[in-house]
Amino acid sequence: MIRVIIERFIAESLESNYEVTAKQTLQKAIQAPGFISGESLKDIQNKRHRVVLCNWRSLQDWQVWLSSPERKGMMDELNLMLEKTEKVTVLELPY
Repeated sequence: MIRVIIERFIAESLESNYEVTAKQTLQKAIQAPGFISGESLKDIQNKRHRVVLCNWRSLQDWQVWLSSPERKGMMDELNLMLEKTEKVTVLELPY
């Protein structure tokens, strides 16, 4: 299993639009093969900083989702609402 951490910074005044699109993206990810779980968190000190944590069965499953037309389509919408490119970190459990 792997864990993926995605950090995003939302452009000013686009938080509500972001929430709708991010929720749709998570709903699509849930249907992807190998998806285990996911959650979206809001930084207490910076309301425009979001962190998405998700667990995937394997790196290959994540990579398939990452390059899928579904995710690319959602990211085309999300990227319009971000101050900068999202940062993705992929972690592997040590056991």
